[in-house]
Formats: sequence, C-alpha cells, structure tokens
Amino acid sequence: MKKSFTIKQPKLLLFLLLLVTMLVTRCQQDVLTTDLDQELLAAMNLASPTGHADYYVLANPTKTASLPNQDPHNPITPAKIKLGQMIFFDPGVGQLPVHQDSYETYSCSTCHIPAAGFLPGRAQGIADGATGFGILGSYRSQLPDYQESELDAQGVRPLSIMNVTYVTNTLWSGLFGAQHVNTGTEENWVGDLATVNHLGYEGLESQNIEGMVLHRMEINERVLSTHGYRAYFDLAFPDVPENERYNYKTASFALGSYLRTVVTNEAPFQDYLKGNTDAITNQQKQGALLFFSKARCYTCHNAPSFSNMEFHALGTADMYQFGGLNTSVDDPRNLGRGLFTGKEVDYYRFKVPQLYNLKDYRTFFHGSSKATLSDVIDFKIKAQSENPHVSQDRLSPRFRPIDLSAAEKDALIDFLTNALYDPYMSRYVPEKTQSGACFPNNDELSRYQMGCN
Repeated sequence: MKKSFTIKQPKLLLFLLLLVTMLVTRCQQDVLTTDLDQELLAAMNLASPTGHADYYVLANPTKTASLPNQDPHNPITPAKIKLGQMIFFDPGVGQLPVHQDSYETYSCSTCHIPAAGFLPGRAQGIADGATGFGILGSYRSQLPDYQESELDAQGVRPLSIMNVTYVTNTLWSGLFGAQHVNTGTEENWVGDLATVNHLGYEGLESQNIEGMVLHRMEINERVLSTHGYRAYFDLAFPDVPENERYNYKTASFALGSYLRTVVTNEAPFQDYLKGNTDAITNQQKQGALLFFSKARCYTCHNAPSFSNMEFHALGTADMYQFGGLNTSVDDPRNLGRGLFTGKEVDYYRFKVPQLYNLKDYRTFFHGSSKATLSDVIDFKIKAQSENPHVSQDRLSPRFRPIDLSAAEKDALIDFLTNALYDPYMSRYVPEKTQSGACFPNNDELSRYQMGCN
C-alpha cells in the first residue's frame, strides 16, 4: 500500500507558499522589465543617428584618445590636463581686476562651481567685482567700490563645462571655433571676440584664449615664479620655445585639455546603456522612453551628452528681466546666434545645452528664467513664448505643445534628474590650488563662508 506524502508542519507549508509566490512575482516583474527594456532599446535605436543605442555611451575621460572634437593643434596630454585643472580653479591667476581689492580673488570656477553643475550657484555669475560665496555661490554680491559697468558679469547664464568635449562651437551663440557650424562665416569673424577664430582653432581653444582676457586673468611673472606655474608649463609644453611658452594661448590649450575630460560617464543611465538593466528604475525607464518618443526631447537633445550644435528659438525670458547686472534690453547677447551672424533669421536662437546633472542646477535657460526642472517641463509642455521680443511665429518648428499626464511628467523628471546624474564630479576637482589660494573664490568673505584658512 502506497504511503501518501503530506506536509504536517504548517510553518513549512506557509514557507513553501511564500516561496512560490515570490518566484511567480519575480518572473512577472522580469517579463515586465524585459518588455520595457526592449521598448526603450527600440526607441533609442530609432532616435540614434547611428541606429544603435550605444551611440549615447559617453567617452571614458581616462582614455583621452576617445574624447571627440579634439583640436589637432592641441593633442591632450596628462601634463596639459593637470595644468588646465589648476588654472581653472586657481584665483591666483586673477591678475587684472578693475580694482585692487579683487586681486587674486576670482577664478574660472567662480562661475563654474562643480557642486552646482559647474554653473554659478545663482542666476548670474559674477567674477571680478564681487564678494562672498554662501551656499554654492548663491550669496555672491557686488562689491561697493565697483560700478555695475565694471563688473565681470555676463548678460546670459554661462553654459556648463560638463561634457563640453561634445561641443564644437562654444557659447550660446556658437561664436567660437573656426570650423563646423562656423564654416563659411568668415565675414563675421570681427570685433573683440570673433577675431580669434582666424587662428583656426576649435571652439574651446578659441574661447579660452579670449576668455582669459575677458575674465581679467593673466600668465605673468608672479603666476609663473611666485605661484610656481613655470614648471607646469614646461612639463605641458616642452616642444614650445620658451619665449612662446607662457601666455594666453598655451594656457588656453591646457584649459581645453582639462575641460574635455570633465565627462559624466558614471551616471546610472550610462551604466544602463552598458548592459546593467537594474541601473535605473522602471519609472526612470518610462521617463527615458518618453524622452525618446512621445515627449520628443531627443529631436533637439540628440548628441551623446544630449546637447546639439543646433540653435532654436524657444522664447524664454532674458536675464535683464530678472534684475541681472550689467545687462539690459539692448544687450546683444539676448540675440543668441544672431549676435554672431547678424542675420535677422538667427535672432533669439540659442544653442541646445547638455542635460546631465540637472539636479545640481540652480537655474535653467540662457536668461536663468526657470528655477526648477518642473518649471522647464511645464514651459515646454505649453510651448508659448514668454519673451516680448519673440513672437510665437519665431519659435522653432520643433518647439510644439506636448500632451503629458502628471505621471508621465513625473517619470520624465525622474529620468532627467536621477538617471542622468553622475554623483562623483568631485573627481575633477583638485585638493588645493597651486597658489595656495582658497577656491573657487579667495576674497575675505568667501574664505569665511567656506571655512577656508
């Protein structure tokens, strides 16, 4: 007679039931995740200019040969990267202030604070002529002995330096750089800014030469000898004759080398693109799917860094409308690409910016007209000009209303905020400056607020 098998212990029965339930649930989740991953992969393949989602994998900055858009005049070397990093963060290079009390108090990083997305921690960056730091630069303010016209304050919010290796022509207007979108525009290479394009360099190299002059920096004997930069220039440019080795050009080449290495390649979405399907959540995948399909974000943000070398009019407000310093309704920078080309058709068109580490941004758009990513999405959903100088018929044909539900908007924001966030950007920041100055600012109030000795 056969013996029937029975489970006599209720606890064991309960355990088996729970185990079966968990396995079934996990299988269901795997199927759902796989379906969503497949749908997202298909959308990315369709959106990619190459037809493959791996187009969106960012270069590894430690493998400098893989960094795109390098200037053939300026091969990247470790010595140049190190020198460029030190120059970028060191207020000791701030040698040409309008008034002496700002001497050696400001740096490139004054307006490109790493923890603020390499942007100012306020609506407008101010280098020479300001004091204070506060929370990520948010409390920086005009010095009393400076006239507003004397401030180094620009009428547009700077662009982030993150992923700038994917940019060929720099600034919101694309003004700098002799090739790419500026090919054939030689008649516009005039004036204090664009004449540097005649040197034939890429955007970064051109901009940094002019930028050091514009932002009142200098490579002089004090920088070289007292602050000890001579040896670093010698290491970075051993093949350049000594009488040509220490100047704006070589400093610019070093800055260009460093800036090209500031890549957000450790964001979760990058891990996802490399095959780790658990790197981002299902909601973030839904947001990514919207990005590459219904929300149409990819139609403009379609470089690997989600930037683009195109210029579009969105009708966002200008900085003067929010009390910006040293700017006005007549500021030519309000014209965007039109500032450079002089063509009426290019008025109010601005370059498409990159989208990584938006979580750290304090403001958005050229005029700092939005304070949150939610505000940005709402503006793009409506697609209505808010600038009195930009009529609706001037807006980019790609800028059209979008129908997103509240849940879809949340998913899109989650993707942009968290999946595209590289939390390790401090790896691009030096422990100290070569001059010994506090950074990003070295004025007395900033040193106090930062707890810097």
